[in-house]
Amino acid sequence: MTMQHLLLVVLMASVLLTVSSTTANLTVDAASATAYDILVQNNFPRGLLPQGVKSFQLHEGVLEVTFPGECNFFVTLGADQFHFKYGSTVTAVIKPGSITNVHGVRVFVKSEFLGFEGVERVGDKLTFDLQGMQQSFPVSNFAQSPKCN
Repeated sequence: MTMQHLLLVVLMASVLLTVSSTTANLTVDAASATAYDILVQNNFPRGLLPQGVKSFQLHEGVLEVTFPGECNFFVTLGADQFHFKYGSTVTAVIKPGSITNVHGVRVFVKSEFLGFEGVERVGDKLTFDLQGMQQSFPVSNFAQSPKCN
């Protein structure tokens, strides 16, 4: 019985050591990265964020990006033009291939601004969720970061 307890303690210590060293490496990588790098590391193109990120924080999968002020820009996708409006602070939950719970981004569609709720990447397509409306586009359309007006 004592030997089993000792083995359990050694096993738990090695698991904790592995987890803590992995966490330390992730922290170092995130600390030296940019917000655009965080997108790329999660399988998204950098063009989902406009140019001009002032600062960012990544904590437990929540990405918070700060801009010098509100950012407006237009993106032409296919035959349609979309007006994006980013607030001075944008937050979202980011995981590989999935960005959800987006706050601070609105998109003008047809005759009104809709909340941008998330985006999912499947293969070479990005599917955007705008308040229940979904639209897919090729990833290549978002290779470059747009400029704010």
